[in-house]
Amino acid sequence: MTQRPEDRSRIMRAVKDRNTGTEMIVRSLAHSMGYRYRLHRKDLPGKPDLVFPARRKVIFVHGCFWHQHHCPRGARSPKSNRDYWLPKLHRNQQRDAMHQAHIRDLGWDVLLIWECELTNRDALGERLKMFLG
Repeated sequence: MTQRPEDRSRIMRAVKDRNTGTEMIVRSLAHSMGYRYRLHRKDLPGKPDLVFPARRKVIFVHGCFWHQHHCPRGARSPKSNRDYWLPKLHRNQQRDAMHQAHIRDLGWDVLLIWECELTNRDALGERLKMFLG
């Protein structure tokens, strides 16, 4: 389906970087399991989505396409304006790796949750329990 440039621009402007639906699901699940956290701490590299200060653990919740996960949704390639989007998506991956390495160097543990993992909430709950327990 081909879209007009102004329609595509409107859609892309609406993409949020925090409080996304996937992030809200992970937050709700962690809270229902009794874990308390802080959000988007600016003093940590990459402003992790969930921060558990007493445990020195952070969680990043990534969208598969935007952070180029190796799943069917993340493996999709932009069809238009590829000269812009492909380098941008590659920079996202590089920046993510740099932030995660820096946080680990500071002595924090990092958990990365991908958007596609939300389809199995039981498995995600177990993963959270293993990471935070």
